[in-house]
Amino acid sequence: MLGFFVMPLILIVAVSFCTRGEVGDIVYSFTLKNYAKLINPLYISIFIKSMAIALFTTMLCLVFGYPFAFIVAKANKKIKPLLLVLIMLPFWTNSLVRTYAMIVLLRTEGIINTMLRYFSLINEPLQLMYNNTAVMIGMLYMMFPFMVLPLYASIEKLDMRLLEAADDLGAKPLNKFLQVTLPLTKGGILSGSLLVFVPTLGLFFITDLMGGSKVVLMSNLIKNQFLTARDWPFGSAISVILIIVMIVMIDLYIRQGGKIDKKAVL
Repeated sequence: MLGFFVMPLILIVAVSFCTRGEVGDIVYSFTLKNYAKLINPLYISIFIKSMAIALFTTMLCLVFGYPFAFIVAKANKKIKPLLLVLIMLPFWTNSLVRTYAMIVLLRTEGIINTMLRYFSLINEPLQLMYNNTAVMIGMLYMMFPFMVLPLYASIEKLDMRLLEAADDLGAKPLNKFLQVTLPLTKGGILSGSLLVFVPTLGLFFITDLMGGSKVVLMSNLIKNQFLTARDWPFGSAISVILIIVMIVMIDLYIRQGGKIDKKAVL
């Protein structure tokens, strides 16, 4: 932990207060200019856009992942292992390869547009690539298992006798879900949301490949500063800001998890 996490983190923080040299080197002179540059409306808009896409991706993963996790958790014991394998299957393939697979599906002459034109449902190819929607689809595809697995673990522990008691007391399906199922699986929702939201802020290759030059997020900005502009101090400053956001999210998760545990004890 000290060698591979703490020391690099300290180095990133230290470099964020340094200055970029004329040839892209690091000049170790203290400055706050790197953080002052982030006040630029351009960078603020990129930050807000990054947070929005991460939030929408998390919500989409939750909307699609919750019913899927519920079906898997309550499935027959004979087919449950198969469904679990389907959840884990994406982890067996390189994430870059999976991203290119999505490009094959969504590009102008891809499988989706080809099929739609074959059945005369559209006259011109749909612009499914190189926009915010394509980036969120790619994020959803990549992060979906990270939402399903915590939800599955939480729903599997759900005591079905409580749902039967709610039925006996005349609870409607919606009320039963909102007042019984949802509160009891809140821990899985929080865990899955954290596992999706935090990594989504740092995924740059999906945005590069599926968003093109039209979509720029904080992760792409950091990568460009380190590899293209060779402005390591500014890239480090942006990284520190994202680290602070992630720490805040983790702290909120711990606080909410603590409240849930206390309520469970009571």
